[in-house]
Amino acid sequence: MSEPHTERTSGNAPGIEEVDVVGIGFGPSNLALAVAIEEHNASVGEGARLTYRFVERQERFGWHRGMLLEDATMQISFLKDLATLRNPTSRFSFLSYLHARDRLVDFINYGSVFPTRLEFHDYLEWAAGSFTERVHYGAEVTEVVPVRVAAGEPVGLVEVVASRADGAPVRVRARNVVLATGLTPNVPREAVLGRRVWHNRDLLTRIPELAGTTPRRFAVVGAGQSAAETVDYLHRTFPDAEVCAVFARYGYSPADDSAFANRIFDPSAVDDFYDAPADVKQRIMGYHGNTNYSVVDPELIEELYRRHYHERVAGRERLQFHNVSRVADVVDMGDRVELAVESLIDGSREVLAADVVVYATGYRSSDPLWLLDPALAGACARDEAGRLRVLRDYRIATRGPAPLAAGIYVQGATEHTHGITSTLLSTVAARSGEIVDSLTGALVPDAGPAEPIHGEAPADPVATTAR
Repeated sequence: MSEPHTERTSGNAPGIEEVDVVGIGFGPSNLALAVAIEEHNASVGEGARLTYRFVERQERFGWHRGMLLEDATMQISFLKDLATLRNPTSRFSFLSYLHARDRLVDFINYGSVFPTRLEFHDYLEWAAGSFTERVHYGAEVTEVVPVRVAAGEPVGLVEVVASRADGAPVRVRARNVVLATGLTPNVPREAVLGRRVWHNRDLLTRIPELAGTTPRRFAVVGAGQSAAETVDYLHRTFPDAEVCAVFARYGYSPADDSAFANRIFDPSAVDDFYDAPADVKQRIMGYHGNTNYSVVDPELIEELYRRHYHERVAGRERLQFHNVSRVADVVDMGDRVELAVESLIDGSREVLAADVVVYATGYRSSDPLWLLDPALAGACARDEAGRLRVLRDYRIATRGPAPLAAGIYVQGATEHTHGITSTLLSTVAARSGEIVDSLTGALVPDAGPAEPIHGEAPADPVATTAR
């Protein structure tokens, strides 16, 4: 059978760099990986060092810039930074950042372990500045394809192909690839994002579009922390506008930030979750979902309720809550958006006309293999539910008698195997260290399946699967 047309062959490839590791995406997860690799390289001889590159479609480092609201604080301790839980003496720690910014004493006097989101973003940018030469910014990956050594042999190299806005290609070959492409906004089917319908991730970048106008009403859909922060921000920023919050609950639910519950974010909890039976995994997520999902800091809940109550007393209710309700339909009328808000109790509907609707409905994990050539994706094992089989060291298990020799690692889309912290900052330091240990052979992972979980694999999945 003929070779797939996307496959590359090994040999001299002028202008194509070959490295040990390529990271796709350069958000906090792969930034922490860069820190871990750099610190590994500093501790070993030249022959044991890892060569690496990252490819990022943004023109510069950025992390949820659209929600860097003034005074919004992080929900995790500053000690859960890029490195401290792995290496407390790291020069990339948050404390090192404060020292470099000449704010260490001021932060101590500040008296909180929770920095503002704006400050933590500045910390991440500060750390990313050490890796500028290692990152291809402004390059969007279009495909990841196998590099053939010889027919019938396992593929030990993959080629990452990206393009810049000016059309200039970026090509890097690697023995391992780490997929950290982030999350996708979770928007209900009835909503189509556009000029007047936004997702909260774009809040601050879209607000300037309202310059010169006088919005009369905003609608915010969602019941989590981002939704409450969006309601608070809009209510404070536009003093003449109504802000209508729409959610299915009676009110915002407080986040469980108690000491025992927070153990679900410990690095050791990843081991517990990974080893637990499927039914126990499901129960753990059910028990502790209120530490992260659709919950709000109690202080913000109290502030919004206080503001709402005072407006009722004054007889001018700008802050309104449509609880136990859902948005049944959204229609962009050009000069406004009309929402059909339906009561979940009796099915009655109310039509709200708003200048802007903001969906603060969270994010969802996308299939991390969407960039891979079908041959590579087909060699990745899945479980009975069709989910990726991810080993403890975050490497995707391969299948078939001729498995990939190149490693495909994933960060972010591992909640079903590694637990609630998979998409959070809490364990990025420990996780990056585990991936580096795997890359260097210091960590021996559990064995992946030799045969496919679903049906029969082709004799050589990389060679015989075409696009």
